[in-house]
Amino acid sequence: MACKTLLAAGIAAKFQDEVREGVRLAVEQSGGVVPTLVGFLANHDPAAATYAEWTGKACAEVGIKFDLRKVERTQLEDELMAANVDPSVHGIMIYYPVFGSSQDQYLQNIVSPAKDVEGLCHTYRYNMYHNVRFLDPPTNAKKCIIPCTPLAIVKVLEHLHIYNPMLPYGGRLYGKTIAIVNRSEVVGRPLAALLANDGARVLSVDIGDVLEFHRGSGLQHRQHQVMETTLTADEALRQADVVITGVPSPNYKVNTSLLKDGVVAINFSSARNFNGDEVKKRAAMYVPSIGKVTVAMLQRNLLRLYAYQRADVEGAKAKQA
Repeated sequence: MACKTLLAAGIAAKFQDEVREGVRLAVEQSGGVVPTLVGFLANHDPAAATYAEWTGKACAEVGIKFDLRKVERTQLEDELMAANVDPSVHGIMIYYPVFGSSQDQYLQNIVSPAKDVEGLCHTYRYNMYHNVRFLDPPTNAKKCIIPCTPLAIVKVLEHLHIYNPMLPYGGRLYGKTIAIVNRSEVVGRPLAALLANDGARVLSVDIGDVLEFHRGSGLQHRQHQVMETTLTADEALRQADVVITGVPSPNYKVNTSLLKDGVVAINFSSARNFNGDEVKKRAAMYVPSIGKVTVAMLQRNLLRLYAYQRADVEGAKAKQA
């Protein structure tokens, strides 16, 4: 059976169209208030500068205003606090690393949840790990913001019909075993939690061990559990229906011979962790990169936060009337 290779641009197109239409309606309904994303660049990393340029172009394509602010890292905290309370700013993102230490985590946590398009502040991370999907229970009108790259991978899996829409929401990956070769705090561990919360058995592969994320037999637990395993990385790959890789090294390649026939292979690293020619002989579907889907999720998160802020403004006006 021939492998189907799916490119990020094709997957992202639907979301870009939805964002473009959402922005048009938002501007029309608000009397001309354009959704505005502020990006803070406080390092001298050429890759961050390139990503910022790419973000700006992508935002322009869908009608979002992107304001890149280059600041000294010692000034960043004050700039963030000012943007948090500026009503003309609807979303905030930071190009990391800034200090390259736990101080970066502090910066993530001082971005207001009302404007955190990256979903990295404590509120969103806590809710994600504890399978809390809304900010305003029991009303449940405001969904939580999910970090962009993990969310992009979820949307890729939905696009590939790995999620089963016949199953109840929150359990649509039930019966799937997914291996993730990466356990970083930025992508790998959050992704494992998200997929396990949606019903999958997730084998999280890192240097030295394999952890299993799951919700128990019959999805008996409300949120995912984590357990130690005696599995090797090779054994995890052999068991997986879906293999997702994110090792940021050109030297790492998945041993294709370990993969199931008909596996789904997805790579989110800047490096290609699969040998494209080899994996196509084994996989049913192969997604070599997801960058454009990640940017679309950033825009989608911004539009959602913009809507929440506008609703809060209208609600305050109604109370005063």
